[in-house]
Amino acid sequence: MAESSAAAAEGGPPARLAEDTSQGRTTIASSVVQKVAGIAAREISGVHALGGGVSRAFGALRERIPGAGTANTAGVAVEVGEKQAAIDLDLVVEYGAGIVDLARAVRRNVITSVERITGLEVIEVNIAVNDIHLPEDDEQPAGQSRVE
Repeated sequence: MAESSAAAAEGGPPARLAEDTSQGRTTIASSVVQKVAGIAAREISGVHALGGGVSRAFGALRERIPGAGTANTAGVAVEVGEKQAAIDLDLVVEYGAGIVDLARAVRRNVITSVERITGLEVIEVNIAVNDIHLPEDDEQPAGQSRVE
């Protein structure tokens, strides 16, 4: 059997060989693990967004481009081996959320989702809280003064 996968032949990200049987091979791209982790993190109440300021700005710009894809993986980095994965998340949390409890819930949900969907063992989920979202941030349009 050839050593390189179709993704590697096309110059894509490395893929993990999930299954190799007489009936065929199954590979999982690192980007799949990245998307699963991002979705799992966003499922937790209190997570406002993923990524730092710059990556969120690029993500907002990318959402406006037709056909640019719907899954935003800003703020999610993964390292995938043959059987294990390590995940790094950059979070923006809602004001008032208990950060330690929130991080614990995010970590648990990411590990459960990635392991269930991909079959990889998640050895660590590192979480960096980069910002707190305040409710008044939504009320004032950008570039407008508070005073008249």
